[in-house]
Amino acid sequence: MSEIPPDTRLIPLLLEPTRLRIVATLLAAGEVDFAFVRDRVGLTDSAMSKQVKTLVESGLVTSRRERFGPARRSWLRLSTEGRAQVASHVGALRDIATRAEQ
Repeated sequence: MSEIPPDTRLIPLLLEPTRLRIVATLLAAGEVDFAFVRDRVGLTDSAMSKQVKTLVESGLVTSRRERFGPARRSWLRLSTEGRAQVASHVGALRDIATRAEQ
């Protein structure tokens, strides 16, 4: 039986570097405040919102809002399926890099 090529395990949505940085932050941090991820990735609110919307619609990320004084805060986390897909994507990137070094 032949091995599945690593490039076929890549998640097309995560080939965009900003989205990859967002999910990598969530992978390491669990559930975190929108502003934390925004600042960590270095985006404006509107750019971050656009990327988060795409990730939420894909099912990779979940978002919840809660009241915090007079304002509302958004919290982000990888979904269970998102965590599995990100792990597969990262594994494929590692395999590609390993093969390139050989």
